[in-house]
Amino acid sequence: MDNRFVLPQGIKIGHADDGCTGVTCILTDNAVGGVSVRGGAPGTRETDMLRADKSQGFVNAIVLSGGSAYGLEAACGVTEYLRERGVGFAVGDKVVPLVAQAILYDLNTPGEYRYPDKKMGYAAAKNAGANNIKFGAVGAGTGATVGKILGVVASSRGGIGGATLHFGDVFVSAVVAVNALGDVYDHKTGKIIAGARTADGKFLNTVECLTNGFFAAQMRDRAGTNTTIGCVMTNARLDKAGANRLADVAHDGLALSIRPVHTDADGDTLFALSAGDKEADGSVLAALAVETVALAVENAVRIK
Repeated sequence: MDNRFVLPQGIKIGHADDGCTGVTCILTDNAVGGVSVRGGAPGTRETDMLRADKSQGFVNAIVLSGGSAYGLEAACGVTEYLRERGVGFAVGDKVVPLVAQAILYDLNTPGEYRYPDKKMGYAAAKNAGANNIKFGAVGAGTGATVGKILGVVASSRGGIGGATLHFGDVFVSAVVAVNALGDVYDHKTGKIIAGARTADGKFLNTVECLTNGFFAAQMRDRAGTNTTIGCVMTNARLDKAGANRLADVAHDGLALSIRPVHTDADGDTLFALSAGDKEADGSVLAALAVETVALAVENAVRIK
């Protein structure tokens, strides 16, 4: 099976970061978009635009970034980049780029607010390409950590990962920035591969610890300081309802590889993009999306 990371025609990905935080920009050629927000503490922009009951049928860019709510500024840079090139929704003599975004919390530099700004968002869009996409501690994954039930000091490095799976001439690719409160598992073996660690370096196992009253209180203290965000992309033809359904079911991939997931301390959000004309069975496409997201999560923490 060919598992090389590939993108649907017309989609490009670019990163920009400063070594502490960063932004990942996914540019589209008017792809059909969808979104599903499952975490209890999300930070987003223009997600309502992607809902199946809204009038707009396409999206020009998806932005994933660090910086918590401050990082929402990065989308303004992407918007400016697209406006300069005449890309967007035409309104009279104006053009309005349609840019959706989700953020994660990586404000971990003591005494400083380091977050992706407009300039960094513009750079990520400018850097976008269709080949040789980098993963690991780059872009939105630069400052990501996982397993934060005891705080960042006991966590493991997170990152941004990617994966692609094929079924005939149809494929699904996923890009996921992993900054979860929970631990990351190899979903095939059931073993923790990144997460909270004890003083002796062993994995703590966050799920088991949450049955203890002390650790439950610890989780409340971590509210809003996490979040896993990403995007699934396919060359299959989907309408807006189908794209939203794909984004929704793709969260099952997070549940396979992150435990616990969708907590009140995470703002877990996944986007979906359809940029192709291939016919695909919905159940097959859903299965591909779930598995691809799980693999992308694991890829994010395995890259050194």
